[in-house]
Amino acid sequence: MNEYDSSRMADLLGESHGMVRTNNPEEADVLLMNTCSIREKAQEKVFSELGRWRKIKEKRPEVVIGVGGCVASQEGDTIRKRASYVDMVFGPQTLHRLPKMLDEKQHNKISIVDISFPDIEKFDFLPEPKVEGYKAYVSIMEGCSKYCSFCVVPYTRGEEVSRPFDDVIAEIVHLASQGIREVTLLGQNVNGYRGSYHDGEVCTFAELLKHIHDIDGIGRIRYTTSHPLEFNDDLIEAYTQLPKLVSHVHLPIQSGSDVVLAAMKRNHNAEDYVQRIRKLKTARPDIHISSDFIIGFPNESDEDFIATMNVIADVDYDHSYSFIYSKRPGTPASELPDSIDEATKKQRLKLLQTRIKQNTERKTRAMQGTTQRVLFEKLSDKDPQYMIGTAENTRLVLAPANAALLGHFADVVIDDIVSINTVRGQKIAWSEI
Repeated sequence: MNEYDSSRMADLLGESHGMVRTNNPEEADVLLMNTCSIREKAQEKVFSELGRWRKIKEKRPEVVIGVGGCVASQEGDTIRKRASYVDMVFGPQTLHRLPKMLDEKQHNKISIVDISFPDIEKFDFLPEPKVEGYKAYVSIMEGCSKYCSFCVVPYTRGEEVSRPFDDVIAEIVHLASQGIREVTLLGQNVNGYRGSYHDGEVCTFAELLKHIHDIDGIGRIRYTTSHPLEFNDDLIEAYTQLPKLVSHVHLPIQSGSDVVLAAMKRNHNAEDYVQRIRKLKTARPDIHISSDFIIGFPNESDEDFIATMNVIADVDYDHSYSFIYSKRPGTPASELPDSIDEATKKQRLKLLQTRIKQNTERKTRAMQGTTQRVLFEKLSDKDPQYMIGTAENTRLVLAPANAALLGHFADVVIDDIVSINTVRGQKIAWSEI
């Protein structure tokens, strides 16, 4: 979602002020930081980077510095106090006002803060996305209404709001006409999508997937991040009907312990989650599953951690994003007493990550001799004899270079395992939409 928002900021200022991106902060007219507050470490990096930017501002006072995203939404006043040289502070829901804020700043020479939550308004003011490559992100909803006890998203991005069906389809049709072949649908709770049709009726996420599946040019559909509560039978059934829906799902569980899940206010138990995965594997036997795990949630016992490891063994995850619990101010969990020492948390995290890595390596090795449908995207920077593509299970695939294949799908027989996430093979056939 942050990558999507950052690209839209660039599109906005490109259209309104003729600006182009630079990788060199020293030559920038505007420095924008798009921030994440999901963990404390990420949040502290904001002020560390701002300290470096302050030196640029001292040399060139005309440079405009803006801080956007979730840290801006949560810490707007703190940013102004700790970094008074910042010119603009804006939240994820007000990034569309960036051109106006920039004009006001240049005219009035005062700091501007806009961290309001104007529902889905921002999408009405964003220009058509610029296309680079053959993949694109499409945000279909914003915010979350689940209020998990550890999570800041409802406070930084607001309640769930879905984009209208027609707007989503129009954006994807435009992307397809520009050469995009794979779309990733984005939302903090993406499978909770409930967009309105033009007649006022509600479109569910499973229905939206079916409509996207029918768009000419689109050959693959991904989505992230989903929630177990709304991973319903209709969505599982879509995997039997929609071949463009990739055989990979990211479905966070956070913990395998029912005690911890209750404290997290996830509103489901471990068995509910596992049963959904079993249904999904029946619908799509070659499905790859990834997840999120929070280790060391307040008062997580040894038994709780063992329960998490048991779920990992049961589901047989492909990969995961796992972190030690980070207390976020303003969330209910931040008030919970914590009896776990740091060494225990680190040991548990290492055990979990080692187990998942073993899974990843095993599943990558199992690709040898199989045929994979690959979207080829670019020539290899390291070795121009090869081009690079992506399999449905997210592995990078190397194959002999053929410029005619870029932006196209091909069936590839895998004959070599390069690394834990990279394989190599030979094209045997075109595999277009």
